[in-house]
Amino acid sequence: MASLQKIFNSRLFRFAMKRVETPRKLEHIVGVYAGILEARGIREKTISYLLQKAMSKSASRFGFAEESLKEALKDPYTRKAIANILMGIAKFGITRPQKLCAPFMIVWNFTKQCNLRCRHCYANAGPHPAPDELTLSEKLEVLRQLDEAGVAAISFSGGEPLVNKDFWNVAKRAAEMGFYISVATNGTLITRDVAKRLKETGVRYVEVSIDSPNPEEHDEFRGIPRAWKRSIEGIRNAKKEGLSVGIAMTVTRANHRQLPEMMELARNLNADRLIAFNFVPTGRGKEIIEMDLSPDEREAVLSYLYEELTAGKMQVFSTAPMYAIVSLKNIDKGGKLTPTHFAELSVPDEYLSAGFALGEFLGGCGAGRIYCSIEHNGDIQPCVFLPIKVGNVLRDGFLNVWYNNEILHELRDRDHYACSHCEYRYICGGCRARAYAYYGNVSAPDPSCVFNRDLWNELTEEVEASE
Repeated sequence: MASLQKIFNSRLFRFAMKRVETPRKLEHIVGVYAGILEARGIREKTISYLLQKAMSKSASRFGFAEESLKEALKDPYTRKAIANILMGIAKFGITRPQKLCAPFMIVWNFTKQCNLRCRHCYANAGPHPAPDELTLSEKLEVLRQLDEAGVAAISFSGGEPLVNKDFWNVAKRAAEMGFYISVATNGTLITRDVAKRLKETGVRYVEVSIDSPNPEEHDEFRGIPRAWKRSIEGIRNAKKEGLSVGIAMTVTRANHRQLPEMMELARNLNADRLIAFNFVPTGRGKEIIEMDLSPDEREAVLSYLYEELTAGKMQVFSTAPMYAIVSLKNIDKGGKLTPTHFAELSVPDEYLSAGFALGEFLGGCGAGRIYCSIEHNGDIQPCVFLPIKVGNVLRDGFLNVWYNNEILHELRDRDHYACSHCEYRYICGGCRARAYAYYGNVSAPDPSCVFNRDLWNELTEEVEASE
C-alpha cells in the first residue's frame, strides 16, 4: 500500500487529475497515454505524461506488463474503468479499500417480470411487469446519468431482462456509449436467433443460472419443468454465436456437494467462467434460510473453487468476499489473486508480497463502493441482495446519491464494521448483504465467516428453536 501511496498520492499527480473536469475527458487522456488517441492541447499532453510515469512505476512495482495494459486500453470499457480509478484517487487519495467517484459496475434489475419462479429469488420476480417500471425514455435517461458519472459496466438482470420489450433498445444504446454490457439470465429464452441478436446488440457476456447438474433438481428449484434443458440449450446457442458465457450457481446445502459435477458440466459446455453465488436470505430466499451453508462448509467450497481456478482451465469466481482471503492465503501455490467477484490477477512469484496491498486496494465486498444496483423503477440499492433504498436515479440524481447517501458512506468505512479488528477487513469486509439479512445492520458481522463460528451457532440455535 505504501508503494501505491508513493506513486499515486503525490500532490502533483492528484492536482493534475483534479484538473480534468469530467470522466469522459479523463477517458480520452487515458487513450492518449495508451497511444490510441491524440492529445487535444497542452493540458492533455502534460497529464498523459504524468500518467505514463505513474503507470511505468506501477508496472515495475507490481509486475504487470505495461504494453499489455496499453493493449487492453484499446477497449473503451477499460479506459472507463481506469479513468474511474484515477478520478477516485484524485478525489479521495489512496484509501483502503479504494473509494471511487462512480461504481465500476451497475447491476440493473431491468424488470420484475420473469418466466420462472425460483425459490431463492432476491427480487421476488413474477409473471408480470411491475406497474411502476420505467418508460423507455426514463431508461435512456438512466443511461445518460451513468455515462456522465463514469460507470464502466452494466449488467442487465431482473427478473428476466430478455422478456422486456425495451431491453434491446437500451442495451444497444449502452454498448454504443462504450459500456461493457452483460446479461444475467435464466437462459431459457436464448434461441439461436436471440443469441445472434445479443451479439449484434453489443452484449459481450451472458451469465446463465444453473443450480444443479441434475435437471430434475434444477427444475424443482427454479419452479418450471424443462427449465434445465432450455437453459443448457441457451448456453450452447450463446457459445455458437461467440459470446462469452458464465454459469452462475447459487451454492446451498442442497447442491454444494455437486460442485465437481457442475465444474465438469461447465467444461463440457465450453463455458468461460463458473461463478458460485453466495446464498443471501433475502426476497424469497428468506423462506429457505435453513439451506444456508455453515462457515466451515463455505470455507471448504471456496478452497475447492480456488483449486479449480489455479488449474487454469477456466475462470472460477465466488461472490463471497472471503474468496479474496482464500486466494491470498494460497497465492504462493497458484499465483492468482481474486480481490473481487469479477476479476482475477496473476501475480508473478517475485511480486507475491504485493498481493496483500492489491487486495486491500480492491477490497472484497463491493456493495456501495465499486458496485451498486438500480431497480426496475429507478431506485438505487447498494447491492441487489441488500434491499435498502438509498435514492432514485430520476428523482435524486445518480451522482448526488453516490456522493451523499449516509448508508453508502457507512458501507465504505471498514474501520467501523463489527469486524474492524480483523486483519483482513480491507481485503474481505464480509458480505454486507448477509450481515443485513441476519442482523438488520449493514455494519454487523457476516455470520458466514470462519472467524464468526460462535455467531453462526447462535443463529442456528435460534432458527431451530423457532421451527
